[in-house]
Amino acid sequence: MAFDGITIANIVHELNRNLLDGRINKIAQPETDELLLTIKTPGGQRRLSISASASLPLIYLTEGNKPSPMTAPNFCMLLRKHINNGRITKIWQPKLERIIHFEIEHLDELGDLCKKELIVEIMGKHSNIIFCNEDGTIIDSIKHVSSQISSVREVLPGRTYFIPDTMEKSDPLSVSFAEFQRVLTEKPMPLAKAVYTSFTGISPVVAEEICYLSGIDSALTPRELSEDLLTHLYRQFTLYFEEVTAGHFSPAIYYHGAEPKEFSALPLTHFSQYIRKEYDSISRLLEDYYAEKNTLTRIRQKSVDLRRVVQTALERNRKKYDLQAKQLRDTENREKFKVYGELIHTYGYNLEPGAKKLEALNYYTNEMITIPLDSTKTPQENALKYFEKYNKQKRTFEALTSLIEETRDDISYLESVSNALDIALSEDDLTQIKEELIESGYIRRKFTKKKVKITSKPFHYLSSDGYHIYVGKNNLQNEELTFHFASGNDWWFHAKGIPGSHVIVKTNGEELPDRTFEEAGKLAAYYSKNRGSEKIEIDYIEKKHVKKPKGGKPGFVVYYTNYSLMIDSDISQIKQLED
Repeated sequence: MAFDGITIANIVHELNRNLLDGRINKIAQPETDELLLTIKTPGGQRRLSISASASLPLIYLTEGNKPSPMTAPNFCMLLRKHINNGRITKIWQPKLERIIHFEIEHLDELGDLCKKELIVEIMGKHSNIIFCNEDGTIIDSIKHVSSQISSVREVLPGRTYFIPDTMEKSDPLSVSFAEFQRVLTEKPMPLAKAVYTSFTGISPVVAEEICYLSGIDSALTPRELSEDLLTHLYRQFTLYFEEVTAGHFSPAIYYHGAEPKEFSALPLTHFSQYIRKEYDSISRLLEDYYAEKNTLTRIRQKSVDLRRVVQTALERNRKKYDLQAKQLRDTENREKFKVYGELIHTYGYNLEPGAKKLEALNYYTNEMITIPLDSTKTPQENALKYFEKYNKQKRTFEALTSLIEETRDDISYLESVSNALDIALSEDDLTQIKEELIESGYIRRKFTKKKVKITSKPFHYLSSDGYHIYVGKNNLQNEELTFHFASGNDWWFHAKGIPGSHVIVKTNGEELPDRTFEEAGKLAAYYSKNRGSEKIEIDYIEKKHVKKPKGGKPGFVVYYTNYSLMIDSDISQIKQLED
């Protein structure tokens, strides 16, 4: 979710509580498009990180520090000259734009009191940090924007600062019903899209939330709504933004399992299927959210080579399986050739020389059949030809039956590795998957004296009834959990017939309550290939009935009696423990 105007409003609210009347003590520019301000306030020293990065623009309070370059950039030197030791007298947001104004009071070279403005624009690739005089004249900016770059607005020293109104959006904080109705009904598009394209500061997620709170299908167009429905939508719209005006924010991150999906400054009730983690500070939320997002992005980037190995092997094995299946289908009629040979032996004695066919009674089915013959061969030679054909296809069938089973196992195994890559959360997880692929012969081990240290551990959950549940992240962990960690009376869970994790519930010799069975089933569903499906079939059985097949690949098991349950993959209410 990109920064929207509501998130900016939450940040402004927090900055006013923490930085107002504070003095700027230090100004650093650790990156070409980033500032780090250290501000002394009555409540102590605070650091404000501001990034105008095109890929990830951010502004938040932080406790962390960053090393600065040996020589400060020109923009940093300019700010130090003008506003070092300046007092922040006002922090505000125009309308609900993704812009924050810092009004700073300082003494000039003659000792006279004057004001400057530091304007932070969080606008994706157009983000900028602009330093202005009190009259709005631009002194300088962290990014210069000339007329060759933008035909809408130049951001250069000496130019007058203004907000380009290219989208002609309305202010959601002051819109009347008449204007609300007019701007929406002018747009022949789904309602949610009409909302976020008509008003400043609203993201697609917030537009969906407003429609959800109103009980109106967001896919309808505004013109399909009656005036009563539009009135109801407007009332819900204004109630939502009254919370913004009043500063009643409740920032939270929404997780899909361990992955942060969205964040918001106000509740997202239509995200009920996600785990909600609340924060008392939007700055702390942003720091955590982007740190976790960056970690996941880095893990996905680092797993690219492993995914390529797995995907290449999968494609090769699927092609092999299709070819073997086709060859196996070609052997389906082998019994027919055996019958032909037997019937020629039985009835061929009265055939005339040069006969091209034999019509005979098939004593297996009691039906008349016609058998093609080679007119240049004797009946005995024709019979021998059919027996040879039968024996060849029989040998092919027996060989292919074994080969196709091996190929099917290889595909299942590689799909389980692919699933393990999807749920990997750390470099240690990837290291263990790579080690597994090396042991299975898919990757050649590089000679090194340094032994690979693997510290990846299974996921650890606690059921609502206090039972410990463990989930393998990959096949090596699945093997370890099932055959070395679990006791005979512990319960074992797995998604039926699809790649997924082994889930072990430690019973401590007790009988498990139904709720724990359900929660373990949800975990098996969530950490399977079909994660997100409404209903997934889960097999569960006491661990003592789970066996390792001879010569089986890591994580492969067999069992002959089991219980089953149908469950969803919502694990939002199951507590995860940090080992």
